[in-house]
Amino acid sequence: MSDAIKHECGIALLRLLKPLDYYKQKYGSEYYGLKKLYLLLEKQHNRGQDGAGIVTIRLNPEPGERYISRKRSNQSNPIADIFKQIDTKTKEPGSNAYMGEVLMGHLRYGTFGGNSIENCHPFLRTNNWMSRNLAICGNFNFTNVDELFQQLVDLGQHPKEKSDNVTLLEKIGHFLDEENQRVFELGKKEGLENNQISKKIQDELNLENVLKPTFKKVDGGYAICGAIGHGDAFVMRDPSGIRPAFYYCDDEIVVVTSERPAIQTAFDVPLEQIKEITPGCALVVKRDGSISEVKILEPLEKKSCSFERIYFSRGNDKDIYIERKKLGYYLAPAVLKEINYDIKNTVFSYIPNTADKAFYGLIDGVHNYLNNWKIYEVERIIKENGSITSQELEEIMWLRPRREKIAIKDGKLRTFITQDSERDDMVAHIYDVTYGVVRRGIDNLVMIDDSIVRGTTLKQSILRILDRLGPKKVVVLSSAPHIRYPDCYGIDMSKMGDFVAFQALIALLYDDHKEHLIKQTYELCKVELEKAIPLMRNCVKDLYDIYSEEQLSKKITEILTPEDMKAEVSIIYQNIPNLHKACPDNLGDWYFSGNYPTPGGNKVVNRAFINYVEKNNQRAY
Repeated sequence: MSDAIKHECGIALLRLLKPLDYYKQKYGSEYYGLKKLYLLLEKQHNRGQDGAGIVTIRLNPEPGERYISRKRSNQSNPIADIFKQIDTKTKEPGSNAYMGEVLMGHLRYGTFGGNSIENCHPFLRTNNWMSRNLAICGNFNFTNVDELFQQLVDLGQHPKEKSDNVTLLEKIGHFLDEENQRVFELGKKEGLENNQISKKIQDELNLENVLKPTFKKVDGGYAICGAIGHGDAFVMRDPSGIRPAFYYCDDEIVVVTSERPAIQTAFDVPLEQIKEITPGCALVVKRDGSISEVKILEPLEKKSCSFERIYFSRGNDKDIYIERKKLGYYLAPAVLKEINYDIKNTVFSYIPNTADKAFYGLIDGVHNYLNNWKIYEVERIIKENGSITSQELEEIMWLRPRREKIAIKDGKLRTFITQDSERDDMVAHIYDVTYGVVRRGIDNLVMIDDSIVRGTTLKQSILRILDRLGPKKVVVLSSAPHIRYPDCYGIDMSKMGDFVAFQALIALLYDDHKEHLIKQTYELCKVELEKAIPLMRNCVKDLYDIYSEEQLSKKITEILTPEDMKAEVSIIYQNIPNLHKACPDNLGDWYFSGNYPTPGGNKVVNRAFINYVEKNNQRAY
């Protein structure tokens, strides 16, 4: 992606179903669980580089023994930093720190707030009663934090801050306390002693009673891991399936991650044995090792995030690999038309490295066209001349797309110079290029990207660098459609003015003397915010409906083409129907279409538009 955007975090939950000695005898280490957790996090490191954290819980400790251990890091390489510290700790004589049957890990990509250690998951709520201790981490964003915060206040609580992290922790904690109290009172009625009641709570605590009231009014996308001090654990997924959560279990382990390949690699299990947590359900692992998927909320129409398929998840997942190739394949007709089918004088490449799968699909699409063209051309020559010479046949058969590695990203250059003009010069050198493969003034240069969100790097760096090669024309392809609307479920895309597609829309309105519609839409958005959230509609869609995708892409091309660019530039985007064809099981496309899967999304887009008009540089949720 030419403009790096922060996005969903990564989660990992591992429950060992056998005694710790079992793993020591079978696998040679009492730290089997920690080693697997490390691997699960490393295989998802793409999901978070701002911080990481782990929690371990040990079952059946003696009073006075430590049974919950947590370690977090916001260093530049947080996973390595955490496990280096753990390795040092576990080597201390007599140490049993981080020994546990319940292990939970998190990778943080911050979408809001600072990057202090306090922002790193997992979060803890501590208590002297084991069954009231709570650790949570997750991949989530809520659109109605204000309402959820007020509910806590109405309960008589005084949360330390208004954030989805604190709100969620205290909300689960409140209902966990209530469930503890319910079982406690049952034990009292049965005449049990307090230590007997404690055991009863650990055996009979019902997480369904905790999770149902917690998530009843939550609006957002989430996959949330939780662990209770006595050993119960859960992973809760939102009812639209926005955020991913996969699990595998056998007689030794239960494991949950954000991405399937992490499980496949860590435990060498086939794809078919890995399942998705059903939207609206919680995977619950009880202290006794029993496993169940419990329906907490009624599932809604499944709208899993399509950006996971386009860019965020690692491309070694079988389905994602195929889908990314299809995204490139479906762009082939548009790019062939753009270069006037001049394949002989066109170089095809990709930027950045994550776009390589879409590039393979694009080349497949070009080959498919060429195969049909070759058949047609041979038949045409034979029909016109009665035969075809070996030279003619050779020229036809040897025509193929010219695939080259053109752009190479250097390590991040430190922009220690503060003057804007000099900083821009530094940014312009983030990428380097391969010289000598593009023929000056003759060749077209086609570059495919995952998506074009803001276009800043494209304009300041990439196009200028590509222009040095002297191509006749540069065609930039986006395997994703126009990003028109803010995200509110985990991706750091909350300010509409940042999107080049929105900038193009505004520019077109001014070009056509329709800028009064901006003010009109602003007033309509304010009216919508006075309504109950379920009744709100997305007013910004009406503005986009004025212009075609082609008009928007043409204006984006104008905006992003540097003034000193010598080559002609064209920017082509994927369309939404082809996105759905490529990713048929992941239809969450609200950032492209404006069709939000939860009512809170319409609130966010209207607020984002108001913020834009009022020049209020804040996120909309």
